[in-house]
Amino acid sequence: MTRPFLTARWQNLILANFPIGENFLRSRLPEGLEPDVYEGQCWCSLVGFQFLETRVFGLSLPGYRNFPEWNLRCYVRHRDQRGVFFIREFVQSRLIAWVARTMYNEPYAVAPIQADIRVEPTRTTVMYRVEIGNRMHELRAVGGLPSQPNDRAKWFIDQSWGFGRTRKGLLAKYEVVHPQWQTYDVQDVTVDVDWGLLYGPEWAFLNHTPPASTLFVVGSEVSVYPNSQLPMRSVPEH
Repeated sequence: MTRPFLTARWQNLILANFPIGENFLRSRLPEGLEPDVYEGQCWCSLVGFQFLETRVFGLSLPGYRNFPEWNLRCYVRHRDQRGVFFIREFVQSRLIAWVARTMYNEPYAVAPIQADIRVEPTRTTVMYRVEIGNRMHELRAVGGLPSQPNDRAKWFIDQSWGFGRTRKGLLAKYEVVHPQWQTYDVQDVTVDVDWGLLYGPEWAFLNHTPPASTLFVVGSEVSVYPNSQLPMRSVPEH
């Protein structure tokens, strides 16, 4: 198998899921991607999680192994491949954001991020906060004991492909490999964000809209591979 270009542990993922219009999503996708549909809706997720034990091509930089990330992702298809397309990803390190933008064409931006993780015998509480536009935006979840995900949860978390857009506007993709994730029984959720400040005024229609569902995911080790059949930087369309 091709050597992964990134390995890490993704842990304590909060996914707040929102339905969005098909035309709204389609207008934001590079050529070659189609909106994925579930329960008659297109979807996006606000995601906060811990990026731990990070290695790029097996190398680990002290001070850059463990950090929180906050992102907005949408659910898409490329032919028979289901995956996600990122609108924006926030980290607090300028170096990490620069590497992700320069080497992998990922839409990373820099912002102050806080993560608070509290693990008790029968309950886990996780809070992520990102500061944008002189405002704190918060994702928080309280979960009980972990269990196997139901079919609805699997649709959101079983995503094998990540897609992006190169500087030339072409489709890029990479494969994400991890074992089946368990989910916590969600007991409480807080989603306090200003969509317009985070992602631009066109997203402000989601302000004051509660998520249709929220998943609190345990996570695991992950390996990220460049596309093994076509060059990662350019996936030609037919």
